[in-house]
Amino acid sequence: ACFRLLCSLLIPALFLSGILCVCLVVLLWGIRLWLQQRKKQLTSAGKDGKRPLLIAFFHPYCNAGGGGERVLWCAIRTLQKKYRNVMCVVYTGDRDATGEEIVEGAFRRFNIKLTHPVKFVFLENRYLVEASLYPHFTLLGQSLGSVFLGWEALLKCVPDIYIDSMGYAFTLPLFKYLGGCRVGCYVHYPTISTDMLSVVRNQDTRFNNAAFITNNPLFSKFKLVYYFFFAFMYGLVGSCSDMVMVNSSWTLNHILSLWRAGACTSVVYPPCDVQTFLDIPLEEDRSTAEYSIVSVSQFRPEKDHLLQIRAFAKLLKEKRLEQQPSLKLILIGGCRNQQDEERVNNLKHLCEELGVSNNVTFRINIPFEELKRHLAEATIGLHTMWNEHFGIGVVECMAAGTVILAHNSGGPKLDIVVPYEGHITGFLADNEDNYAETMAYILSLSPEKRLEIRENARRSVHRFSDQHFEDTFLLSVEPLFK
Repeated sequence: ACFRLLCSLLIPALFLSGILCVCLVVLLWGIRLWLQQRKKQLTSAGKDGKRPLLIAFFHPYCNAGGGGERVLWCAIRTLQKKYRNVMCVVYTGDRDATGEEIVEGAFRRFNIKLTHPVKFVFLENRYLVEASLYPHFTLLGQSLGSVFLGWEALLKCVPDIYIDSMGYAFTLPLFKYLGGCRVGCYVHYPTISTDMLSVVRNQDTRFNNAAFITNNPLFSKFKLVYYFFFAFMYGLVGSCSDMVMVNSSWTLNHILSLWRAGACTSVVYPPCDVQTFLDIPLEEDRSTAEYSIVSVSQFRPEKDHLLQIRAFAKLLKEKRLEQQPSLKLILIGGCRNQQDEERVNNLKHLCEELGVSNNVTFRINIPFEELKRHLAEATIGLHTMWNEHFGIGVVECMAAGTVILAHNSGGPKLDIVVPYEGHITGFLADNEDNYAETMAYILSLSPEKRLEIRENARRSVHRFSDQHFEDTFLLSVEPLFK
């Protein structure tokens, strides 16, 4: 009797599910046809009678002026130089600036001049992807928010080719299956990585894994399940991509394990303005009265300035015993908001506690020329972020002629501070003692030996030039044009 009851309920349920699936498919197909029709109506033919190929970049913060924006403008300039009948479109939420001001800002900040106009599609709902809107389940909240923002973008302009250049992978299936576009992406940093999963699994306390979670086994298990679910969804949407570019070997390894799209994935190093720093004359250290150690990075928690100050204090303590030349640590970086300013104040308090305030200088939001001067005078370039996905600041320090000491992980370990033609280009460390010991070792080298390392480093950074980016970018995007 129970079996007959189950059958009598199951068959109608399956029938109803089938009808709902068919209705959903028909609805989605109808939306796709409607969007294609809308695309024909909104796109007009050019002077030669041909409709231009629309290539859209999803970059809600295109006026931010960071390394990701440099990639965007270099990519657009490269496409404009290579292809004649293309119109580049940028989906942006920067409604406080006009298109002309955004293009002018790109020229002013990066010295990138575009050869043709760019069409800007201004989005009204950018707040949906801001982390502050989601105090809990931030990854999921931002990702779902990006789908709604992507839908607004798709309604306003349906492109032929869609490239997500800011890491909003959840928009890819939207443009591919509803918009009928060929889709690609440039991944600066995986939204979730296997490292993040291991941090939660091992109950490590970090800036993105609070102590109240690590101290509670139940919370940790729940967060681990949430992360695994999100990683599965992230892999699903990422695998929709027809072409994937990643910025480093570290990012490549994570994307390959999550997206499983090896056949269409390639490493395209971000374009660093190395020439500007290579123009700084490279000379042998003349003055041994004072050595400066320079760090260049935003005052964000993951940059780990605490480690820099503690390692420097340890170095100073050892050096004082030997009565060596005086040392100065110069922390250069940008403050985005009040939280960053509070972080700087906390770092200053730490310097006072460790008794190194007189030897540590903070330079905040300084002009580019002053940055160049500090790098030109520095002996050591310091970087301490764990698993930095690439490390443009590391490249700039090497190009400027400092002896780099970076974290033994991520992009610096796998791509940047690696031997060049068999010669050493810099040093790596991963804890307070390592950093202090390695800084002491670098300072103990002869000026001639340091000059040799600096020259090797300079020769190696040509791999990260604008020209190299253009060549590899064009090779990667070629399948989207076929």
